[in-house]
Amino acid sequence: MYYEKTGHPPLGVEQCRYDGSRLLFRGPRRTLEGDFVACLGGTETFGKFVSQPYPDLLEGMTGMPCVNFGWPNAGVDVFAKDRALLDCAGRARLCVLQVPGALNMSNMFYRVHSRRNDRFLQATDALRALFPEVDFTEFSFTRHMIGRLQQVSSDRLSHVRQELARVWTAGMSSLLREIGSPVVLLWLSDRSPDAEPETPDIWEDPALVTREMLEALRCDAHRIVELKLTPSDRGTEAARLRTPQDRRAARAMLGRNAHQYAAETLMPVLSEMFEP
Repeated sequence: MYYEKTGHPPLGVEQCRYDGSRLLFRGPRRTLEGDFVACLGGTETFGKFVSQPYPDLLEGMTGMPCVNFGWPNAGVDVFAKDRALLDCAGRARLCVLQVPGALNMSNMFYRVHSRRNDRFLQATDALRALFPEVDFTEFSFTRHMIGRLQQVSSDRLSHVRQELARVWTAGMSSLLREIGSPVVLLWLSDRSPDAEPETPDIWEDPALVTREMLEALRCDAHRIVELKLTPSDRGTEAARLRTPQDRRAARAMLGRNAHQYAAETLMPVLSEMFEP
């Protein structure tokens, strides 16, 4: 993942802050007055390597201001612990929340950075006891760490997955209630939530989130929107990028067609909510 290698924003993309939040979002800064849609999510919502991510396209289709609160590699923790951001989202008439993965959140086995949720900080005694042969000092990112544990023992990793499922479900349910405004959960991935849970692909987001976990949130969400994307929807404007690293990262991310499809799928939901 690109942000796991660099952490810096894409060239040419303006960034901004909102009302006391410590996070930098994709700009330009918008006025949070009147009716608007708050779009919370991770790297895809931010629109890495995409000139017009789905919040921009959705605004163009509907005429309703859609404020981009995407944060690269966001987990549940970064949104749930940012009171200022929750207040901003709570002012919205509707909130679209891209379903985050379950890797990037603190739990009984490990701790992550409070804002850079993809950053692995520390293994707890419980994880060290579960994987005594692993040197956790070699890891800087959660995905790298979980990938290594999966190679060592998928059976033992199942205990970590169960904990992540529990913490993710509880955290997401609490987040949906904290936001206050109606929340549409957006499954923005070419991986189906119905993928076999016994052989999870941690490299495809939202990593380790299953159908059962998603359905547990239905009572707290206004609606759950699932896109039927395919691997062919990956790949963005790589030719214009300067470095090989950027070009490789761009080819792995959802491209304009996926963002267009997301906006088209969300448009009827917004039309329904904003009917006079």
